[in-house]
Amino acid sequence: MELFPAHGLLEHLEEHGVCRELEEGWVLAQRFGDGGDKLVPVERIQQQQQTFGTDYKPAASWEQVVDLMYSMQLGEKPVPVEPDEAVVQKLRSMPPNWSYEQDMELGRFLYDVTERDEHCKDCVKDHLNGIEVSSQLDDFKVSHLTDNQGDTYWESSGSPGQHWVRLHMKKGSVIKKLWLMLNANINSYVPRRVAVYGGPANRLQHLRTVLINDRSSLLHPLLLQPWNSYQDVCILRDMKTHVPVLEIRILECREQGYNVRLRGIKFKSFWERDLNLNADMFQMAQLVRYPLLEGVDTDVLYRRAVVIQRFTQLLDSVLGYLIPISDESDSTFSVLRGMKPFLQLCKLSKTLVTHCLQSSESSPPCMLPKLLINRQLAREHRAHPELDPSGRNTVFTQVYENLKPSKTNNHLLNYRWPQTHSQWWECVFTTEGIIDNGGGFRDCLTDISEELCPSSGDVPVPLPFFVRTSNQGNSSSDTRDMYVPNPSCKDFPKYEWIGQLMGAALRSKEILVLALPSLVWKQLSGEEVIWSKDFAAVDVELVKLLQMLEEVDREAFNFMFGKELTYTTVRSDQRVVELIPKGSSTVVRFEDRKEFIRLVQKARLEESKEQVEAIRAGLLRVVPQAVLDLLTWQQLEKKVCGNPEVTVDELKKFVTFEDFDSSHVQQFWDALNNFTSEDLSRFLKFVTGRSRLPVQLTIYPDRSIPERLDMMPEASTCSCTLFLPKYSSVKTCEELLRYAVYNCMSIDTDKDNWD
Repeated sequence: MELFPAHGLLEHLEEHGVCRELEEGWVLAQRFGDGGDKLVPVERIQQQQQTFGTDYKPAASWEQVVDLMYSMQLGEKPVPVEPDEAVVQKLRSMPPNWSYEQDMELGRFLYDVTERDEHCKDCVKDHLNGIEVSSQLDDFKVSHLTDNQGDTYWESSGSPGQHWVRLHMKKGSVIKKLWLMLNANINSYVPRRVAVYGGPANRLQHLRTVLINDRSSLLHPLLLQPWNSYQDVCILRDMKTHVPVLEIRILECREQGYNVRLRGIKFKSFWERDLNLNADMFQMAQLVRYPLLEGVDTDVLYRRAVVIQRFTQLLDSVLGYLIPISDESDSTFSVLRGMKPFLQLCKLSKTLVTHCLQSSESSPPCMLPKLLINRQLAREHRAHPELDPSGRNTVFTQVYENLKPSKTNNHLLNYRWPQTHSQWWECVFTTEGIIDNGGGFRDCLTDISEELCPSSGDVPVPLPFFVRTSNQGNSSSDTRDMYVPNPSCKDFPKYEWIGQLMGAALRSKEILVLALPSLVWKQLSGEEVIWSKDFAAVDVELVKLLQMLEEVDREAFNFMFGKELTYTTVRSDQRVVELIPKGSSTVVRFEDRKEFIRLVQKARLEESKEQVEAIRAGLLRVVPQAVLDLLTWQQLEKKVCGNPEVTVDELKKFVTFEDFDSSHVQQFWDALNNFTSEDLSRFLKFVTGRSRLPVQLTIYPDRSIPERLDMMPEASTCSCTLFLPKYSSVKTCEELLRYAVYNCMSIDTDKDNWD
């Protein structure tokens, strides 16, 4: 609604038949869809007073109270009902010893609980209340639009330009993609121009116009779709919120046809997140994946969840106003960085990311670059990388050299393509009879990933851009498969290209699997790095050593270090660096140990700063800054590397049982069948220190007292061994295994307590 200015008000009143003698009143502009805006006069002072405050009912909900406190009110304010002070005080007070990390963990728990159908399956039956059509023939009725039969269709019967299909959606359903399934036996029955409208039935608004197989028109907004005889044409995608009615209007048919035929309508959709909180959600069995929440009283968790939920609801309601959605690809959302863990709970956050990516898209190249690649040379290099440290025969370098600007190649790829552009180049493999229709390209990406960060810890690293973390040689660590950028490598153009490939993977459905710790992902997404948490994924022994050094007394310090501790540290590339001038000859004194700790932390956290900045620069050439500001580091990693999917069937290929009977083995697999992919990934970490296959592991019976029942399992990551007790049931086995894999650091048996 809009308030008209005093200037010209009388003319508007006269135009709409309102008496000039009206002393007071408001004239409202109300939106009426395609019919245009209409003026609606408020004719009586009493109506105005009722509208603006004197007859309000008491405000009872928390949303109304917040609105009263912080919004501008015309007239008298309604009075809130008396609050329950005891409940208010409980919500205001922080739980004892509560930390921000626990808030983030609780936010992650709430996100996981509310996550529904992320893969957006075909939900026509579940999400559709009904379909109406403008007209139909007796033998080609509306029911054919959803019968999933290829040889049936709906046919209209009416005047050109008057045909429509109206979808009534179930409450809470949100459209991800909407397709028309064409019937093209006769050209004149095929739609040429289609408009989509949506909203409440009496207030439909234009959403999108689709022009099928005609690239000469310029409509706005316009989606151009290629067409062939049996293609499904996408006419709508990525809706922000629930729309109760969607109306598809056939504006024009091909060859000036009168009626339209459609084989069907299909869509992918999901439910809006709607979290109904209750204390039962926070039972111990539900929290096993969230160690920071274990042991906290359920009522405390419930009250804190209420606070987080209310905060995110308020954030959701103003997000579009705090940071307007614009077509500026360089706009940033840096003001929200401190709220990243809670942004994922907002309905608008995913929509903002999608919009930023779509608004910065570029057209894919007309012809794919054709690259000649010799994989035999690459395999020979992998076996003996020391013979050529530059790695010129690797697949990575061959692709890079083929794509970089030259006299024969002056078309640089910008990698900002739509998600539907699934192949970035075409591979021609020397001496291999492969025709690349996408499979060869994906093999190429897999080879590049393996050359940058090999999945096996037993092979040399073929390229100099990343080095293994210290934890890869530490059998007690649960992050033994990570890499960090090599501090000694100064080939920054190639680091930038790695960033561009990461950006292209983020935009597309392809993945580039890079086993990087949170230390790197956080720097790429602009989040704060925490030494004790993030660097522990790189070198857990150094984190423990510095913690001990800070807490030790003078006598123990002198006994352990004497005059051997100097102002030096060893980087991830195994090079010793001085922390101060002449640091290698300067002994650290007890009273200076905290300054030494600070210098070590700074040097190690920033050892790959230049390399990470180069990767980030390449990433930002492909992905807008706003996207990195909105994504958490976990979301960024998942979008680039994909979900490290681990299945039971795949795991079976790498497990060996020793001294087990078949019933015990079957019980173990039955328990793991109830594990999620994340649970299985954690299981791998618990036993082997690695989160991805392939890795061999062996399972032995409990080595202490074999006859004991229902005991905790034990693991030795050094030998990739699990010691499995006997269990009374599959359920007990499942529960104790899951608890173990999420609390592995306290259960790992590689070292005894004295170590």
